[in-house]
Amino acid sequence: MSSKIIGSESDFFSNMVVDAVNAIKVADGAGGFKYPIKAVNVLKAHGKSTRESVLIHGYALNCTVASQSMVKRITQARIACLDFNLMKAKMKLGVQVLVEDPEKLEAIRKRESDITMERIQKILSAGANVVLTTGGIDDLCMKYFIEAGAMAVRRCKKPDLKRIAKATGALFISSLANLEGEESFDAAMLGSAEEVVQDRVCDEELILIKNPKARTAASIILRGANDFMVDEMERSIHDALCVVKRVLESKSVVPGGGCVEAALSIYLENFATSISSREQLAIAEFARSLLVIPKTLAVNAAQDSTDLVAKLRAYHNSSQTKPEHAALKWFGLDLYEGKIRDNKAAGVFEPTISKVKSLKFATEAAITILRIDDLIKITEEKKDQRHPHDELED
Repeated sequence: MSSKIIGSESDFFSNMVVDAVNAIKVADGAGGFKYPIKAVNVLKAHGKSTRESVLIHGYALNCTVASQSMVKRITQARIACLDFNLMKAKMKLGVQVLVEDPEKLEAIRKRESDITMERIQKILSAGANVVLTTGGIDDLCMKYFIEAGAMAVRRCKKPDLKRIAKATGALFISSLANLEGEESFDAAMLGSAEEVVQDRVCDEELILIKNPKARTAASIILRGANDFMVDEMERSIHDALCVVKRVLESKSVVPGGGCVEAALSIYLENFATSISSREQLAIAEFARSLLVIPKTLAVNAAQDSTDLVAKLRAYHNSSQTKPEHAALKWFGLDLYEGKIRDNKAAGVFEPTISKVKSLKFATEAAITILRIDDLIKITEEKKDQRHPHDELED
């Protein structure tokens, strides 16, 4: 949220992100919850200010119904997700049909129309009243959906349709062919949602899928002046979604601003003095390396890193050696003011799981590098390059 674009509106967008992540909470079967952030669809629209961005409870598709004559709202929707065209069938290139009777030519054309009609009738007879497809729907086929009172949406993006299929419990169908070589469509392939409606959000018409059966979904519509602005906003929102997901799934946080690294460094230095072998040197060096994090934070903020880190170490040494100063363990860097502050009271936290993983991966990387005993490098042969002056002398 600290980017240049939405940093001034961080309170507005942080509440939006937390609401979006809580809206997609699903149980993992082990007493906990998972937060699949892919269920949050982020759409971008030009115009208006960043504060005009909205959160919608449901999956939003940046599409409209195929025909204005179709219904715009369907309750208790049965959704079919298709990955093929619903257009008049045409013979493949290279296929030749020799017709001697002109009446048979009209029969061939009628059969081409009937093939697609039969496919649509199989889908509708299975109970589908909302059809989403990645392909096109021509005017002839639209008539069947309009007469059946169904909603059809064409040219949907394949990633969006896969997420909708997962959220509604539908199957993503790429062909109606079955094992017998015939075409069929079963009601088990359909997904369910409480309501599917075409609604105007901001300046655009969107298809909203509300309360899908399998899992909940949320959509964020970002507003901005141009492409660069909304792209930067999307990256910031995605980072914020990942952070909130980590915090909610790890269920614990630690104070930030170099607090953990400084406290761990002091603890390991004291622990190293209790060991009377050469391992003491390794532990002391590990403790010293942890201070790179608070030093780098201070340098990036254009502060005096030596002074700040020395003060931070003094605070944490006092918190670990004097029981009356135990509250100092929450203190970390305040990079705006260039001083030490209580980061717990200031609300500066980091997910515990991210901190633990970064320490583990850094340690494993260092061990892997140290296990390398020899480095063999093959040098290129030097060619005998003589200067043109030498050739003239010869």
